[in-house]
Amino acid sequence: MHQRLWGGVDIGGTKTAVVLSSEPPEILKRIEFATLPERGSEPAIREIKAAMHAMLAEQRGALSSLMGIGISCGGPLDRNTGVVQAPPNLPTWIEVPIVKILSSEFRCQTSLENDANAGAIAEHCFGAGRGYHNMVFLTLGTGLGSGIIINDRLYCGANDMAGEIGHVRLTRSGPVGYNKVGSAEGWASGAGMAQIAERVLKVARRSGRKTVLLDVLESNRVSARDVGLAAQAGDAVARSIVRTSGRKLGEALAILIDILNPECIVIGGLAMRLGEMILGPARVSMRREALGPAAAVCRVVPAQLGEKIGDVAALCVAMDAGPIDVYGTGKG
Repeated sequence: MHQRLWGGVDIGGTKTAVVLSSEPPEILKRIEFATLPERGSEPAIREIKAAMHAMLAEQRGALSSLMGIGISCGGPLDRNTGVVQAPPNLPTWIEVPIVKILSSEFRCQTSLENDANAGAIAEHCFGAGRGYHNMVFLTLGTGLGSGIIINDRLYCGANDMAGEIGHVRLTRSGPVGYNKVGSAEGWASGAGMAQIAERVLKVARRSGRKTVLLDVLESNRVSARDVGLAAQAGDAVARSIVRTSGRKLGEALAILIDILNPECIVIGGLAMRLGEMILGPARVSMRREALGPAAAVCRVVPAQLGEKIGDVAALCVAMDAGPIDVYGTGKG
């Protein structure tokens, strides 16, 4: 009898990872390559196929060993038809039937899932969300999205649009995110933090306030990574930028708490890297804005899977494609 194997594909705008596992979340083999979206989808898909075939050969696994393939990718996408619909970070991936392509190649069940939903499942099954029946997972990266678990089940909404907290407007003016001025994504995301930094640095330059970020600004645009590194090094201006994003993040958390009443909110990306520098102000703001009893029962913690979360998320989607039901949908 062949070894049972699960395949995962985590597609991002910068890199794509292909993984193989016999016992998720443990990884047997992993191959990563640059996605290079400017070249279109076909070169990356060829590399995905080649990587999966190479890993199967190395494990001496036949195609019949592959129980399922899971694909985690940023939206918009159609999880029911398995089509990637030109996400902002993959603008050339226009109506790509990725599920049909890979299921035909590897002759196994294949599923596609929004990366925030997949991350929610991963943290619920294997990370900081274990043991909680109601939780929210936030992707705090370049953008801000969320995946929602209610009564141990993934909640997607009427047409898979649930959880778009980044689109909620927090202020009438401010940084732009999700094509909306003053949105939660504008204030509390990597791209938003970079916008806040530009405004703060203009004031710092006029007032003569010292910060290493002004040196960065002279040669390039300031990124959230620049802000984070400077904040971790003790730069006062950088820390003030992080606190601003943290406070606005807390306002978004309060909305989630008041509407969903979760036991736990797990935050990936910047929260894993900046820790209490961003989570501390977020919790203060959250407790001020949210209903007290609801806020009191909700823990706000960084994602536990760390940089592995994309790989594990894709494997969770694969497990749902096969005979194991990680979503709690009642599939046998």
